[in-house]
Amino acid sequence: MMTILDKVLGRQRVLVKENERAIALYKGEMLGILGPGEHALPNRRNRLDIFRHDLKSPEFVSAFEKALFDKLPDVAARHLTVFRTSRTEVAVVERDAQIHTVLGPDRKLSVWTDAGPWTSTVVDISEGLTVDAALLRRLVLASKANVVTTSYVAEGYAGLLFVDGVYVETLAPGAHGFWNTGRSVLVKLVDLKRQSLDVAGQEMLTKDRVTIRVNIAADYRVVDPLKAVATVKDFSEALYRALQFAFRKTLGALTLDQILEKKVTVDEEAAGKVRADMAEIGVEVSDIALKDVILPGEMREILNQVVAAEKQAEANVIRRREETNATRSLLNTAKVMAENPVMLRLKELEALETIAGKVERLTVHNGTGGLLNDLVKLRDQ
Repeated sequence: MMTILDKVLGRQRVLVKENERAIALYKGEMLGILGPGEHALPNRRNRLDIFRHDLKSPEFVSAFEKALFDKLPDVAARHLTVFRTSRTEVAVVERDAQIHTVLGPDRKLSVWTDAGPWTSTVVDISEGLTVDAALLRRLVLASKANVVTTSYVAEGYAGLLFVDGVYVETLAPGAHGFWNTGRSVLVKLVDLKRQSLDVAGQEMLTKDRVTIRVNIAADYRVVDPLKAVATVKDFSEALYRALQFAFRKTLGALTLDQILEKKVTVDEEAAGKVRADMAEIGVEVSDIALKDVILPGEMREILNQVVAAEKQAEANVIRRREETNATRSLLNTAKVMAENPVMLRLKELEALETIAGKVERLTVHNGTGGLLNDLVKLRDQ
């Protein structure tokens, strides 16, 4: 409340709360920073200006900042804490042990000292942009992940780190963070697991000028990810074309019958060249195989007829062989019966038994004596 004395002296009382700070100007000149409490300040002709700052917003943003530091450096140092970074530094500013903000290179931040306590961690990025793993986790939890570029490398993969288009290092599986400082950061993932590449539906001309389509397969894995990425645009495409060339060379020198009979695969010379060429770009090729041979419709019908004729001929040969064997067996049986009458009688009895088993009644007109006459005589002898 303004008193009579204040009016006489041309003063104004200014009340600053505990959670506030105020900058006072009189006749446009800086008086200083007002702390909590009541202050009596000159105000003739209402030339006193008060600019209040709530400590809930701890950063000091004011049009009078430079004037304050230039004219009243001691006052500024008592009330404000200043953080600065150079061109090759990043600063993590903490307020009461909690991450408040991150300053990039060539940045300055002024905060109210009483809004703290304040600490900062300065990181030199001249040697690399990698963020410490523990700090990266803290930044993510504090919702400050926008200041870093985060990349994740899964198991079985390698991460190639490029900064401004230049290779820096190969990253192991895990989470990796890099400071956003205006530089281009790219992590290219390369699969290191064993993989299979299929070259399907390739049309080729055999030595006897038959057009066929083949499916080719190869197993491979990347052993040097940097070579595989830096040497060629796409290493899987390079392997695809190498397999095409190798099989065209191999199958073009063989007839259709040779391909079907031998179940041919790529020859050792062509396979060796594929493996050597791919080894130069960091790719190891193991198995190379011809999976399928697909013939045109007309050629399939012709081959089916050929196969059917061959199988029919084989069946005829087998049938004749069995008939010959059966005839030879009958001839041998006849010879045995001619030389042994008892065997002949036994055969007659077997025939009689067989017939008797198939009819209800059997009548023998000559009597059993006539039927077995010779057998009885042989027994008496």
